[in-house]
Amino acid sequence: MDESTPAPAERTEDEWRSILSEEEYHILRERGTEPKFSGELLDVDEPGRFRCAGCGAVLFESDTKYGSNSGWPSFYDVVDAGAVETAVDDRHGMQRIEVTCGTCGGHLGHVFDDGPEPTGKRYCINSVALEFDPADGSEPE
Repeated sequence: MDESTPAPAERTEDEWRSILSEEEYHILRERGTEPKFSGELLDVDEPGRFRCAGCGAVLFESDTKYGSNSGWPSFYDVVDAGAVETAVDDRHGMQRIEVTCGTCGGHLGHVFDDGPEPTGKRYCINSVALEFDPADGSEPE
């Protein structure tokens, strides 16, 4: 990023609209949710890293991804403590914990306390909010 390009957290909504697809904008900036079992990354199980589709920050490693049968890619841990932020989400008549990108603030999904050990967490993340980088450098299948 050169000096004339704003840092992801400092972008205006117009700038976000110009760099994200309509669906990415809806999920990442308007806190939307993709339909269950529709995400392209749901069944990805090869080695690699999952990055924020908004800013490219690395969020999850494939060795923490698991099949939760929830309909969205699920992870039991983040790549490091600052990768994501969490906040109470009272929308839709229920209380959940929202997960946002620690770099750009984009909405990723929610985290629940019903995941596997060693963390007991289930980071339930929209595929649209992620990009996958295979460990071998090939294109994702």
